[in-house]
Amino acid sequence: MQQSKRGVLLVNLGSPKSPEPKDVKPYLDEFLMDKYVIDVPFLLRALLVRGIILQTRPKRSAEAYKKIWWDEGSPLIVLSERMHKKVSAQAEVPVVLAMRYGQPSIDSGLKALRDQGVTEVLLFPLYPQYAMASTKTIVELAQKLVAEKYLDLHLHHVPAFYNQKSYIENLARSIREKLEGFEYDHLLFSYHGIPERHIRKTDVTKSHCKMDSSCCATKSPAHEFCYRHQCYETTRQVAELLQLPKDKYSQSFQSRLAGDKWLDPYTDVEINKMPAKGIKKLAVVTPAFVSDCLETLEEIAMEANHEFKENGGEEFMAIPCLNDDDTWCATVAEWINDWAATGKVFAPRTAEVTA
Repeated sequence: MQQSKRGVLLVNLGSPKSPEPKDVKPYLDEFLMDKYVIDVPFLLRALLVRGIILQTRPKRSAEAYKKIWWDEGSPLIVLSERMHKKVSAQAEVPVVLAMRYGQPSIDSGLKALRDQGVTEVLLFPLYPQYAMASTKTIVELAQKLVAEKYLDLHLHHVPAFYNQKSYIENLARSIREKLEGFEYDHLLFSYHGIPERHIRKTDVTKSHCKMDSSCCATKSPAHEFCYRHQCYETTRQVAELLQLPKDKYSQSFQSRLAGDKWLDPYTDVEINKMPAKGIKKLAVVTPAFVSDCLETLEEIAMEANHEFKENGGEEFMAIPCLNDDDTWCATVAEWINDWAATGKVFAPRTAEVTA
């Protein structure tokens, strides 16, 4: 296969077109009606989403989006476009940007690549850790579109890169740089939460995942698709690289919904308890995202910051995501070029991991 016939589709979450309820509502409908986001039968999901949630949530969500919206548009879209531009400039094959929800769509991205003569596509979900509601829904939609509309395209996809040395290096370096000069008491790794049942559903062994203190630390084939394990492993490797004392950092999960049991401990609960424990200067990093978005800019940098100080905290730092960091973009381009040259996404590296 000639390199000129290979191409890459970077895929991020997506965003409403504007922070107005009229645009937030269809975005939320597409998002929440995804069977991998709310994984209940269609009729129940439709009743829950369209009969209940969409009657009130678009207005509330629109208010949250307005707090973080930039003059250029949605932060997530703008940052993804900046990343795409830098990666494309260093990639040896065509690279197109798409979103799982909203625009530009995965459909339009596949078409753009085909129109450039691409026949072999590397699907690149921009999520370090694997989850049904992120990686799996992107891969399955792309496969469905190829089967229905783009039969001449051959699809590959990037697996979760939570433990790739170059990703860990980038994340650790970014954290270290942002913390320079900030005498923090504690560093919290806050990951997006998911229902515990999603962990059990992705357990290929059907028996390993028990959500206790041992299963994520016990080697198992289940870890390839275990979001919880991958989050803890990301934290462990970064903390080790930064030489963080065990009492200097912790991990939690944010953005839970009421009802089902979600992964814990919960970010908001943990942050609110910290001042009483003597943690007055807190830094929070959100490694489930590569681009800043509503969950990082509003939920953490604004709401968690406010709650922390209301409960007695003094200083709060929300560490930005990798976004369009030059070294991170060069790493992504290198992964792409490895694949273009060898057909392998992550070519072996001999260099040691350094922060």
